[in-house]
Amino acid sequence: MASLSISSSSTIIDSRAPPRQASASSPSCISLPTLPPPPLQSQSRAAKATAYCRKIVRNVVTKSTGDVPATTETDTTELPEIVKTAQEAWDKVEDKYAIGSLAFAGLVALWGSTGMISAIDRLPLVPGVLELVGIGYTGWFAYKNLIFKPDREVLFQKVKDTYKDILGSS
Repeated sequence: MASLSISSSSTIIDSRAPPRQASASSPSCISLPTLPPPPLQSQSRAAKATAYCRKIVRNVVTKSTGDVPATTETDTTELPEIVKTAQEAWDKVEDKYAIGSLAFAGLVALWGSTGMISAIDRLPLVPGVLELVGIGYTGWFAYKNLIFKPDREVLFQKVKDTYKDILGSS
């Protein structure tokens, strides 16, 4: 570990540095040792880029004849069922512009509502009051619909009816 000491002439002396002659012009100044030269790089940036491009070129397969290449495994993979269903539904849509506009309007509304909720959340006391309201409503809903068996059966029937109304009877 190197140690620094201050001599009586108010100059800092580094014990690792080789002894130097004090300059007559400025005895209180300290000259720092020079840095070693930067290490020589074995390859320049252009050479590295060329080597990388050569690696990329090695992975390219070309065919000079006019034959159609055989199908590969990636061409024969099947899409999941939900993707096929979504594609079929999109093909059936006649007014794609209206659907796209509605989707864009929905995204804008979602973005605006998240901004509004975060602004409300920053207000003092409001988040705590809303949390209490939510806890109170949850307790009331559980008492009214979940505790007793007849009320629970009515709730389940309402959920099933709503499910059938949305998705159709299946």
